[in-house]
Amino acid sequence: MGAFARETRLAETTFVQTATEPGADYRNRIWTVAGEVPFAGHPSLGTAVAVAEAKGEAEASYVQQTIAGLQPVDVRRTGDAWTASMLQEPATFGAEADPFHVMAAVGLLPIDAHRELRPQTVSTGLPTLVAPVATEQAIARAAPDFALVASVLERAEALNLYLAWHGGGGAVRARMFTQLVEGWEDPATGSAAGPLCAYLHARGITPRVDISQGVEIGRPSRLLAEIDGDRVRVSGDVVRVISGEVLL
Repeated sequence: MGAFARETRLAETTFVQTATEPGADYRNRIWTVAGEVPFAGHPSLGTAVAVAEAKGEAEASYVQQTIAGLQPVDVRRTGDAWTASMLQEPATFGAEADPFHVMAAVGLLPIDAHRELRPQTVSTGLPTLVAPVATEQAIARAAPDFALVASVLERAEALNLYLAWHGGGGAVRARMFTQLVEGWEDPATGSAAGPLCAYLHARGITPRVDISQGVEIGRPSRLLAEIDGDRVRVSGDVVRVISGEVLL
């Protein structure tokens, strides 16, 4: 699986297996070029749609098994378009990080750090360092030093650095940096959208976010996340780009 994931060089490659936990419909093993990860958002949505297509189901509710736990996933097809949503794991909150160190790691100035919202590690399945910035322009200006990013993430006990600007009304601009993916920047990160939503909700700011990500690397995406009980529900559109078979 690791060799295949490295060959694709995609942000994530998933492998669907028979579930080993009661209550799960299938097991989803998720790999990046760096190795297996316990959880990821977008490949969970895409995999659920792939399962529905394989089963010939236009609408379905599944429970996927990952290393992080069991996550309910709903999929629905309307014409040729698919939408999917998933309940992520209940949010856990780790330590806060020095905002100036985080800004330096992504090539920004101390003034670019949000004055009130400090970076914090949050997980809804995958530990993410949520790092708010003061302006939308800071998102576009970010020029990460990947060695410094790796050092900041190690100290924060996180795997992703999620730079985010909240513009009010739930609108968010974001970028995600991690050594887990080829090129260090991910165009769409469901496993970071969940922590960001939980972070903002815990501070009484908003229970719902509409995230624009991937613009700076020419792969724009849209992610929706909202509080649903004690979890975060992340949703978005799913498109099949290519299909085929691998001959070994």
